[in-house]
Amino acid sequence: MALRLVMGNEAVAQGALAAGCDFFAGYPITPATEILEEMARLLPPRGGVFLQMEDELGAMAAVIGAAWGGARAMTATSGPGFTLMQEHIGYAAITQTPCVVVDAQRSGPSTGQPTLPSQGDVMQARFGTHGDRPALALTASSVRGAYDRTRLAFTLAERHRLPAVLLLDAVVSHMREPVDLPPPPPPARRTFAALPSGAPRFGPRAPFVPFGVGEPTVVTGLAHGPTGATGGGSGAFTADTLRAVGEALAADPDVAAAVEAYRTEDADLLLVAFGITARAAREAVDRLRREGTRAGLLDLGVLWPFPAAAVAQAAERARAVVVAELNLGQLTLAVEAAVAGRAPVYPLLRADGGLLEPEAISRFAQGAATGEARAAKEAMAGA
Repeated sequence: MALRLVMGNEAVAQGALAAGCDFFAGYPITPATEILEEMARLLPPRGGVFLQMEDELGAMAAVIGAAWGGARAMTATSGPGFTLMQEHIGYAAITQTPCVVVDAQRSGPSTGQPTLPSQGDVMQARFGTHGDRPALALTASSVRGAYDRTRLAFTLAERHRLPAVLLLDAVVSHMREPVDLPPPPPPARRTFAALPSGAPRFGPRAPFVPFGVGEPTVVTGLAHGPTGATGGGSGAFTADTLRAVGEALAADPDVAAAVEAYRTEDADLLLVAFGITARAAREAVDRLRREGTRAGLLDLGVLWPFPAAAVAQAAERARAVVVAELNLGQLTLAVEAAVAGRAPVYPLLRADGGLLEPEAISRFAQGAATGEARAAKEAMAGA
């Protein structure tokens, strides 16, 4: 292995191959297109399947079908396409279909500003589908992180039988960093053991067995029982299954490990951020430390299930908590709930396609730490 400059989207494709991905369906959209291009280049020589679909609805449907055909399947898109995929993401949730969706966020709403970054899909990743279902949304603030979190997304999707979302942003997707990535392993044929006759096909502990293995499986977006059939009690079974999957996901140590704490051991000023904003917040922490303020950062590598315990623990000694994000406060709501009054929470927000820079974050955080709300607001206005 050797260091080389790698784009974030290229790292996603490499991480997918390392996780055994052998099917990709997608539709070109800025700033996620390079993922599609890389998968088109890399998958066919390995015996995998690449499909450019007519739109994002078809792409997500193809991913679900491929998963039930035994493939490790993925798609990639940006905000407008992610919106179109929501119905099928809900279908993947109720059918307990393991698959991966990468969303390289751009400024919105609607078509918005295609080439400018955003972090505005936080709530869509959690509540974009109707009904109640467990949600997994990972993030990354570096090229290496994009590689690692893609691999983790596949692992968790299969472990818990659900659609996993990787929320990048346009900057992380397009920036290049020197990284040392291992070569992808050779493609391996997946094998599945047939379940005994009458064994549950669905439920919180039922293994995923695709079509063509053992007895026929009924797959439906309607509420269903353990065999997949609809009927009496299927609503309660489906609700109980999705609740149990969500609880198991929240308790998964690999989910908790995705939160990266930086200089939080003695911090009395806590910054919370993710994606490219966490990169700027990390530098802001270093600036504040040089100026004598004990600042620390939680870089949230997972947004859903929200790491409330990690935030609450880090906020125990804090005089103030600053949430920096490229939207109008979507993550702030969850942070406020986790902090639960232990300290005041100050949102530092930007949603015009620009970035929050380290200087603006440090100025705002210093004002929040000293209780100078007016100074904090002025700093936010000048960010």
